[in-house]
Amino acid sequence: MARVETGTEMVVAEIRHGVGIVTLNRPERRNALHVEMYEHVPVVLERFECDPEVGCILLTAAGSAFCAGGDVRDGVARRRAAGEAPAAPSIEDSAVELANQARMVVMLHEASKVTITAMNGPAAGAGIGIALATDLRIAAASARFLPSWSRLGFSGDFGGPWFLTRLLGPSRALQLLVDDTEVDATTALELGLVNRVVPDHELAAAAFEWARRIASGPRAAWTLLKENIRDALALDLRDALPRESERMVRSGLTDDHREAVRRWLRDAADPEPEPATEQAQRR
Repeated sequence: MARVETGTEMVVAEIRHGVGIVTLNRPERRNALHVEMYEHVPVVLERFECDPEVGCILLTAAGSAFCAGGDVRDGVARRRAAGEAPAAPSIEDSAVELANQARMVVMLHEASKVTITAMNGPAAGAGIGIALATDLRIAAASARFLPSWSRLGFSGDFGGPWFLTRLLGPSRALQLLVDDTEVDATTALELGLVNRVVPDHELAAAAFEWARRIASGPRAAWTLLKENIRDALALDLRDALPRESERMVRSGLTDDHREAVRRWLRDAADPEPEPATEQAQRR
């Protein structure tokens, strides 16, 4: 295991067996987002994206909650400490700042490597966008999604409405957001918001093992496969097939492919002996 310096105690990072692990570490505030998280999570993600040692990125959080969304109290406290005037900035400036804070969801979504969220507890508001930004999601049984935006008169941020629409469809996403519907882990699995649900005490081990297996697989193929899936969301079949075909050819030129073929030929030439019970059944 190699600990990675993040520049803040609120974000913990390490590399273990090819997995780059990012942990939101503000459990006393239910991992509500802080300015140091906005700044340092993207730095860690960029490092893992560029590090050849990392084959999969795993995002999780400390404590009993995944992320409580933006920390409104923290923002007010910072403005008071800085002696800022109460006058609000322009809509344009505020929107630019918020989009910049949310760049971590773009990085998780667009990473060339497979990304996984290990959702250890509730995700509220912006925490939903962060949880859904990854390619795959595994949730503890106690995890749940709490939209929360509408009860505060907000329309949603951090890609939450965008990801919910992509995963659920527009009508169901709108209903969930307007009704502020809480979605527990079992329902999230049924809706496709998460891929797997495990008992709380098994989450850390199950998530890491999943990430480790992906990291040990054909990484170039995973990258090209992610590009195929993105095309499937944006292009019709006629336009997607040539791009898919090119990636198939490119993946066939990788060391991962050649090694996989060698293993397949070796196993085909020397198959494992059949169990005695199966041999006896055919006699």
